[in-house]
Amino acid sequence: MTTAASAALSYSSTPGRWVLAITVLGSGIAAVDATVVNIALPTIGRDFHTGVAALQWVANGYTLTLAGFLLIGGSLGDRFGRRRVYLIGVVWFALASVACGLAPSAVLLVAARILQGFGAALLTPGSLAILEASFVPDDRARAIGAWSGLGGLAIAAGPVLGGYLITAASWRWIFFINVPIAAAVVVLGARHVPESRDASVTGRLDYGGAVAAAVFLSGLTYAFIEAPTLGWLSPAVLMATLLAIGGLTALLVLERREAAPMLPLSIFRERQFTATNAVTFIVYAALTGATFLLPLVLQVVSGYSPLGSGLALLPLTAIMLTLSARSGRVATRIGPRLQLSIGPVVVGAGVAALAFTTAGSTYVIYTLPAIVILGLGLAITVAPLTATAMSSAPTQHSGIASAINNDVARVGGLLAVAVLPTLAGITGKAYLDPETLAAGFTTAVLISGGLCVAAGLLAAATITNPGPARRPAGAPAPEYRHCGLEAPPLTTGVSQAVTQGPR
Repeated sequence: MTTAASAALSYSSTPGRWVLAITVLGSGIAAVDATVVNIALPTIGRDFHTGVAALQWVANGYTLTLAGFLLIGGSLGDRFGRRRVYLIGVVWFALASVACGLAPSAVLLVAARILQGFGAALLTPGSLAILEASFVPDDRARAIGAWSGLGGLAIAAGPVLGGYLITAASWRWIFFINVPIAAAVVVLGARHVPESRDASVTGRLDYGGAVAAAVFLSGLTYAFIEAPTLGWLSPAVLMATLLAIGGLTALLVLERREAAPMLPLSIFRERQFTATNAVTFIVYAALTGATFLLPLVLQVVSGYSPLGSGLALLPLTAIMLTLSARSGRVATRIGPRLQLSIGPVVVGAGVAALAFTTAGSTYVIYTLPAIVILGLGLAITVAPLTATAMSSAPTQHSGIASAINNDVARVGGLLAVAVLPTLAGITGKAYLDPETLAAGFTTAVLISGGLCVAAGLLAAATITNPGPARRPAGAPAPEYRHCGLEAPPLTTGVSQAVTQGPR
């Protein structure tokens, strides 16, 4: 239930277009920042004379707080007002962006990135929640489809814009550019976005679960990133490991006892839901780990400029934008099992083929084929992956199922960035040596490719196609609208996941 001010706008109206533009701009800066920073990592590393561990933290600091507090972020909007929490998140994100741009050291940059993640955890679910609450039911799917498509274009433009800013000015401008956009979102949002909240929300929020999840992820990430340098038996790493174990234990205990948990553990009793999320975790871990290292290789080994390394990824985005929706419709007709068995294998082939990137600087010969294969694999996989997670969960948890699937992908990427460079032998300042980096990258993408093949085999063994009884006769097939470029697709139900959240 929302206030009377909500669910009153039509897609074709001027107020509706304003709301759509404001939600796209706000969520867009968070989505772009999650990807564009990778393009800047080589430059940041050279400027601060730091090792790969600091670069891992620059990437993971943001993901850590975003993943840890994403589920609780939407619930705050339900309770205190979706527009209010969304705009607070935008302001928080902008202030943290200024801190990132002004950071005089790698340590302070990481601290600012962690703060950015908190802001993103407030505004990311809020954008979809506002659309769901503001538009009349008949126009919601259209509005969310437009939001997804425009968000995809923003993500596509991000690495190119970031590469240009790094080349023309400084890596610091990839953060400063967020400020005028955020200011416009706040001014226009306060004027054009209707306020809404869920009047049925009662009880307390599951803050304990959110904190326990953040402690678990923080301890685990610190242990994996710092162990290669400090040693697994060092006091700091041992303490981080114990914190991770304690955080996980507390999370499981709290979520079992909580009347309205942030993460309802009962949902994992559904075999297909658990299997789908396992496939999600593996595929996105492999993908994020490889793409974390790819800009380093393109710039350090192949001699690309930051702008060139951003442009190199455009075909991947184009393929995803063109084929993902079609892939979702195919999965609706034939069932997800075939695509989820074949798709990760194709992704794995594309990831492994990135090893040829180190062989020469000619883009069309050495890099483009791998990008095309990778894009085709993701187009086959992404849409049915989250659609299956949604459909395999109990009806009352359909919304939270999509949010969990999104968060599982982020956690998989978080751990991959922490672990994969070490497994590949890329530690310390090895990323600045072209030969060492090339050898390590080859190892990393072969590991990642193998993981994707394993995910395909897991899907083949565990994913089943729904029988005809799963949908009433004559009922229309569900239409899943999504972007799917930076994380698993968000369906129209995700707004319920992140806005209705724990009760």
